[in-house]
Amino acid sequence: MNTMRAISQDVLGGPEVLKEVRLERPAPRPNEVLVRVRAAGVNPTDWKHRATGGFLGRPPFVLGWDVSGTVEETGIGVAAFAPGDEVFGMLPYPFGHGSHAEYVVAPARALTHKPAGIDHAQAGALPLVSLTAWQALVETAELAPGRRVLVHAAAGGVGHVAVQIAKARGAYVIGTASAGKHDFLRGIGVDEALDYRGTDVTEAVRDADVVLDTLGGDNAVRSLRVLRPGGILVSILPVGSRELYDEAARLGVRAVRMLVDADRAGMRAIAALVTEGRLRATIAETFPLAEAARAHELGETGRTTGKLVLVTA
Repeated sequence: MNTMRAISQDVLGGPEVLKEVRLERPAPRPNEVLVRVRAAGVNPTDWKHRATGGFLGRPPFVLGWDVSGTVEETGIGVAAFAPGDEVFGMLPYPFGHGSHAEYVVAPARALTHKPAGIDHAQAGALPLVSLTAWQALVETAELAPGRRVLVHAAAGGVGHVAVQIAKARGAYVIGTASAGKHDFLRGIGVDEALDYRGTDVTEAVRDADVVLDTLGGDNAVRSLRVLRPGGILVSILPVGSRELYDEAARLGVRAVRMLVDADRAGMRAIAALVTEGRLRATIAETFPLAEAARAHELGETGRTTGKLVLVTA
């Protein structure tokens, strides 16, 4: 068949605007791979784009940046993969979206081979959050053994993966979450769990080397206080006021805002951690592709632990 099922929208709005449609199956161009999607994570950026258009502007569009699946066809010049290979990765963010469908085309260098020890749902949950955490902690903050790291929303999608990556790098990890999630945090390696509802984190933490800010706004600015001189706060919210940088300069620390970028080298590092048993996504729930709206509804509650995943088969 030359068509495929996909989740699309014609207008901006709530989860109800998401509809299952039939679209023409894409074909790979040079240096591209056509992937038969088996699983694709759902992330906050999906429901934010659904509601506001974000970087993508006006619909129609198919959302989704996480992908795990099987190579169906390769374009001219692709040497790393062959039809039948199991792969996973993140489509180029933000304009390479489209994995909430039965097939998607991806640049070959955005993908790597799926670790044999995990299924597609697990692999489909990992790419965007793992690359975000890896690029923030390892590439930007240059995290080293013995460093003290504060991870905000440590039970969330990015947060719970960031904890595991930080522990794999030999860091001491402080994580924030509601009290009911503290056992979960300890289970993934958090050394010190803080209840953000009952604790002023900026008073409870001192001399941190790195802060991973997943919340933005005033939280980012206030979190600068917990850093030692020369420490760094990395925010994964790429847009905000100058106040963050001005306050960082006043305190003698650094602040960086970043946007995740597709990267095979990063995906290979993530795959290695998975194979070594050091990294695993916690999946809150999986949904058939047709029930993408339900996944968005659950995600927008802000109460899930770990990741939500769409599966196509």
